[in-house]
Amino acid sequence: MHFIFRLALVLSPILVLSRAHAASPEDRYIAARDAAIAKFAKLSSDNKINEAVDKAEAAARDGLKAQLAAILSEPARPGFGPAQLNLDTLYKGDMGFGMLDGLRFDADRGRDGAKIGEKRADGSFVEPKAHIIVTTDALFTRWLQEHKAWWDKGSKNVPQQIDAAVKFEGLYTQAISTDAAVVNFNDLPVAKPASATLTYGFLAGRTQDSFPEAADEVFVAVLANGKFYIAYGEIEPNVKVPACTAIRTDYNKKADEAAEKLERKQITRKAYDNLGDLRQQGEDAFKRCFVQHAPEQPAFAEAAKQAQALLETAIGK
Repeated sequence: MHFIFRLALVLSPILVLSRAHAASPEDRYIAARDAAIAKFAKLSSDNKINEAVDKAEAAARDGLKAQLAAILSEPARPGFGPAQLNLDTLYKGDMGFGMLDGLRFDADRGRDGAKIGEKRADGSFVEPKAHIIVTTDALFTRWLQEHKAWWDKGSKNVPQQIDAAVKFEGLYTQAISTDAAVVNFNDLPVAKPASATLTYGFLAGRTQDSFPEAADEVFVAVLANGKFYIAYGEIEPNVKVPACTAIRTDYNKKADEAAEKLERKQITRKAYDNLGDLRQQGEDAFKRCFVQHAPEQPAFAEAAKQAQALLETAIGK
């Protein structure tokens, strides 16, 4: 019996070490991330957020960035700045919480070669013209699982199958830092590199309300060599279809006229309700028209070229 006890004492450190080695680098990253989130959630609930805590939160994100840098071993990319952590915040209540775990490379110039931070004539400031986010396929799969019920009941959440997930525009709204929803205008014909097992590209825009009239961005998602990439950037020229815009304008005009007639009691509430949601009908008609006719536009082919170039920069081809 004493022999068994002494043997257990000898073996127990080995068992502890074997359990430690069983945790993957991704497991250790997730554990560190979740511990930090829990820590700052507790401080927030106790109303103890102050400048020192904010600095601690920033330091925690720096630590997570270092872990991901070691896991991913990503090289620098010409025309892009050094890698940043893609997580904007570890505070649960902040906008941007829950973004995709990964490293992000931001272009070192804005559209037309403008310097980052310069003020444009319209009052806006120059932002990077493109971004590349890199993570491992294991971390991406875990992120999908964490987001399967992320949004409130009644809102569609990201699919759990990767093929379906990359075609779900909500994935990109959740994965990147934005205060506007990413909308998918059209699939783009991007060629799959030899090293990739999955590639998907699309024309995009952002919205906080109605569907935009023109696509001014491209997005590409790539699964290659055990890593998952999302690359996105502004395009020039934008992709527009004036005939489709005219269709929606006509529906909106009819909606305004119907509302005015109702207010003046020129039509009954029943007659007004029978018209249905004219603005939504116009938006739906616009989308159908755009999908059909956007590929006919010269700007569409140019957007596809820009998406292809961004894809190849992302995976280092």
